[in-house]
Amino acid sequence: MLRVAVLQSNYIPWKGYFDLIHDVDVFVFYDDVQYTKNDWRNRNQIKTPAGPQWITIPVGARLDRLICEVELPDDRWQSKHWKSLSQSYSRAPHWKVVESLLRPAYLDRTWKSLSELNQFLIREIAAFLGLKTQFRDSREFKLEGRRQDRLLALLIEMGTTKYLSGPSGRNYIEESAFTEHGIAVQFKDYPAYPEYEQLYPPFEHHVSIVDLLCMTGPKAPEYIWRNATEGGSA
Repeated sequence: MLRVAVLQSNYIPWKGYFDLIHDVDVFVFYDDVQYTKNDWRNRNQIKTPAGPQWITIPVGARLDRLICEVELPDDRWQSKHWKSLSQSYSRAPHWKVVESLLRPAYLDRTWKSLSELNQFLIREIAAFLGLKTQFRDSREFKLEGRRQDRLLALLIEMGTTKYLSGPSGRNYIEESAFTEHGIAVQFKDYPAYPEYEQLYPPFEHHVSIVDLLCMTGPKAPEYIWRNATEGGSA
């Protein structure tokens, strides 16, 4: 059985994103699709004394481009985001560990594209969580047709037997088209994740995973996949 998830890259995404990665053998970054404004591609939320705060990468207002075509010509946002993270989490019990994990991405290099940045950060965080899931990029495949046709072609080429979709997939996926090719479809239902201590109450689940990492460190997997003793596909 080959379990596959296909999803756009997001900027330091929430813990549910990594829960999805955990549940499959191969995770495919789907960045050769339309970039969407005011979404999770170039922004996320962190906890601050004033409550959840957006940190947003400036990418311009153009909508006629794919995610992988979104360039980052101005790197001044990097030091600003790092300052925001440092100010918000320097008092967190595991900040030093997270600092060593993320600091190089913000202060030691610059990024040409949003996709390159997002994929790098996701891979680094997944490795920290102990995940063994293989990462691939949809640009490795020659995909044509409308939304579902492209996705199905990708899964067939990979030899997928089980496709794990995010909850929004229910709005457009015709399961019969997949089962005709021997691919079972499952929609991810994010569980009632256990709460952990946050620096600035009240508790908020839907913030960047950076918050969880700073507060729980190596125990973070226990708050994403229950009773986990190590990462890897379940």
